[in-house]
Amino acid sequence: MDKVVACIDGSVYSHSVCDHAAWAAARMTAPLQLVHVLGRREISTLPTDFSGSLGTGAQEMLLTELAALDEQKSKLAQARGRLILEEAEARIAARRAEDGIAPPTVTSALRRGDIVDTVGEIERDAGLLVVGKRGEAADFAKLHLGSNLERIARASRKPVLVAARAFSPIRRFLIAFDGGPSAIKAVEHIAAGPLLRGLRCTILLAGSVDGESRRQLDTAAARLRNAGFDVLAAVEPGYPEDVISARVEQGGADLLVMGAYGHSRIRNLIIGSTTTEMVRSCRIPVLMFR
Repeated sequence: MDKVVACIDGSVYSHSVCDHAAWAAARMTAPLQLVHVLGRREISTLPTDFSGSLGTGAQEMLLTELAALDEQKSKLAQARGRLILEEAEARIAARRAEDGIAPPTVTSALRRGDIVDTVGEIERDAGLLVVGKRGEAADFAKLHLGSNLERIARASRKPVLVAARAFSPIRRFLIAFDGGPSAIKAVEHIAAGPLLRGLRCTILLAGSVDGESRRQLDTAAARLRNAGFDVLAAVEPGYPEDVISARVEQGGADLLVMGAYGHSRIRNLIIGSTTTEMVRSCRIPVLMFR
């Protein structure tokens, strides 16, 4: 059975990640795995070249002290990581008692290394990844995304649910549809899976529309209707970022579904990324497909 994997880091978004992950796992009737990754910077002191500035004896003494410091830092990081995971498990247990949101099973894992490498290993039997919009510097970077979010979204082959600052009930979702492979993949995944079943759906095509794009929109809407969804298909002129943002701001959805990072990093650097802008500005969770 595909599991839901929630990446938590102890930031202010960790509670929200737990809540969104518990909601998703309950709807999918899937086990939930909580993962905290100890980055290399957390557990290792950077090597320093002391050549020419310290004598041999002093170098050996200092390196011995640095090794002891690294060991102490590693132990503290592991202890903190275990506490983060224990708190997350306790929060999910409390939600189960309060409102019945209950994943079938909950496990936790404390890992070392790069988070993208770790996600690549653990997502093999995962159906969904859940991450926070920002990390531990969230309160100091409200206009920026977390440094790991884009890396995870670009590297993962599974859908990525980006948690909002706080969890709210999800009853309606909006699909930002452009006819591209990622948008079509999102429609197929939603139609075939249990995650959003029973929720009201709007599928929105923003920008200039020709006969082919309208046909693709109608085909996508029909696919969802045939799967049992209550679907409203809409077309609105304007820049996609502006149109989608306006819909969300007007309260037209509790969850945004969209394709993610369809272009290279170089192209995004030059002309910007719709994905980054939408995730940055939206106050609701975003479900991304690549």
